[in-house]
Amino acid sequence: MTTSTTALRRTPLHEVHERLGASFTDFGGWDMPLRYASDLAEHRAVRNAAGIFDLSHMGEVKVTGPDAAAALDHALIGEISKVGLGRARYTMIVDEEGGIIDDLIVYHVGEQEYLVVPNAGNRERVAEELVRRCAGAAPSFDVRVQDVSLETALIAVQGPRAEEVLRGVVTSGAGIQAALRPEEPADEDCGADVLCGPTILRRLRYYAAVRATAAGHSVLLARTGYTGEDGFELFCEAEAAEDLWSVITDHAATLAPTPAAQEGETLAALTPCGLAARDSLRLEAGIPLYGHELTEEITPFDASLGAVVKLAKSEFVGRQALAARAEREGQPGTKVLVALAGEGRRAARAGCTVLGSDGQAIGSVTSGLLSPTLGHPIALALVAPASLEEPAWAPGTELAVDVRGKQLAMRVVASPFYKRSR
Repeated sequence: MTTSTTALRRTPLHEVHERLGASFTDFGGWDMPLRYASDLAEHRAVRNAAGIFDLSHMGEVKVTGPDAAAALDHALIGEISKVGLGRARYTMIVDEEGGIIDDLIVYHVGEQEYLVVPNAGNRERVAEELVRRCAGAAPSFDVRVQDVSLETALIAVQGPRAEEVLRGVVTSGAGIQAALRPEEPADEDCGADVLCGPTILRRLRYYAAVRATAAGHSVLLARTGYTGEDGFELFCEAEAAEDLWSVITDHAATLAPTPAAQEGETLAALTPCGLAARDSLRLEAGIPLYGHELTEEITPFDASLGAVVKLAKSEFVGRQALAARAEREGQPGTKVLVALAGEGRRAARAGCTVLGSDGQAIGSVTSGLLSPTLGHPIALALVAPASLEEPAWAPGTELAVDVRGKQLAMRVVASPFYKRSR
């Protein structure tokens, strides 16, 4: 008997990670760095200095043409036609029953051009759905859908020193006013409608993106991230990824270290970080992860993300089912996503049962850990509504989680668990 195996894909930075001594894991069919040394050290580096991540496993799908905005309005639950040039929007793609196929970020990068970024494991399906809904819809849209994921690399620099780290790497960027914080014009000579690197980094808004030049390469520079910290994501051609990574890390090595919380310790200005740290960082920031908080078995309303659904716009795929679900808020069979916090050092992990005050099961934990920043257990959980009249559970409500047969007391708290200082 023969067994067939599918080789894991590798990002353009795989050899860089090997040289850095990374431990790898299968993530969405990609051989990705899980950690380089210590999950905790990498997590702390992002919270206190800056971390650099290889996110080249993420998908990139270009939607271009005169009807690009209208096509995406039809295909997705958000109102993409309202996204200004140079801005980005968090949204989702759902099936006809309203189940979440994936959560996405959509960047408006040109007059008739959008970049849709799905999660790695959902890339092929999302691309196929966009082709069917945009280019194959009836009536058809004048649009082209192109999956450019394997030609594209994505590097993220996240943390309070991210702007400083990139100041010596990003040399210029497009001066798109909607993407920029207002500021008095500076005396610069970087070209017509172009801002110099330090200015574009300082002025770029959160959830905005502009075309820029970094280390001599053309990039899409976005002020987005998945860590709860300030930071940037740089999309570039796959062939440019290794050089861009090297220039970023080489420049960061010239910067002074960051004083650490403990006396006598210092942190490098920039630390390579793997998926383990990215997961703990996103959970502290209360950010959902597909396959945990978001699945095709639930709707955005069940994940307490109903605000992302724009029912007021014209017909879109899944609208009828989502409108019906919105009318059922709080009824039996629906769910709500809650943030939970406990005490001590024992963490509730994904799959643990959540118990109400009467000891009855009301749902399950979707993500949980001992927070490296806060020092106590935190978790996200999908549970039954608190009541028909008030489906959301009030902060301070005492619940419990069954952790290997022992009840761990946890209380409902506001999300996110962690907010960066501004």
